[in-house]
Amino acid sequence: VWIFGYGSLVWRPGFEFTSRKVGFIRGYSRRFWQGDTFHRGNAKAPGRVVTLLEERGACTWGVAYEVCGEQIAASLQYLNVREAVLGGYDTKLVKFHPQDKDAGEPILALVYIATPQNPSYLGPASEEDIAAQIIVSSGCAGHNIEYLLRLADFMRYFCPQAEDEHLFSIEEALISILPSLYYTEESLEET
Repeated sequence: VWIFGYGSLVWRPGFEFTSRKVGFIRGYSRRFWQGDTFHRGNAKAPGRVVTLLEERGACTWGVAYEVCGEQIAASLQYLNVREAVLGGYDTKLVKFHPQDKDAGEPILALVYIATPQNPSYLGPASEEDIAAQIIVSSGCAGHNIEYLLRLADFMRYFCPQAEDEHLFSIEEALISILPSLYYTEESLEET
């Protein structure tokens, strides 16, 4: 069984796997539209993590993990808790296209997608508003800023030819907000 990750699974799968491949799926775009009140936020300041939106002609890069034998049940059980415990997630089979040109045919892979029916679904917002929410959010897995920056780094280093305007415009908005936050906090400390 192959499992496709497009968010934190690209750097922290959390389950045993036999092999992994970088590549993409078609027909979906990655969006920071899912709220998170556990891993990257809390009830008072929900973080923002990614989900997939069906979009004709779109392409989302990530990592597919091959799980075999006893790894299958353990990884699916783990992912059902990590990705789908609250409900409002669809599990779909998608065609994964490995980055490696010698990989041959696309591979069928499972993917978890948060839907608008998910109780934590936040939906669209401007890149600046999403960045501002990410800056103030932190959960048991760490700060929401780390999530955004790790995902942007993954795209830069493993998929340099790919475009993800939504991701990089949020990163850019976050970077433009951070210096003003620093100076605001510094000037408050001086008074």
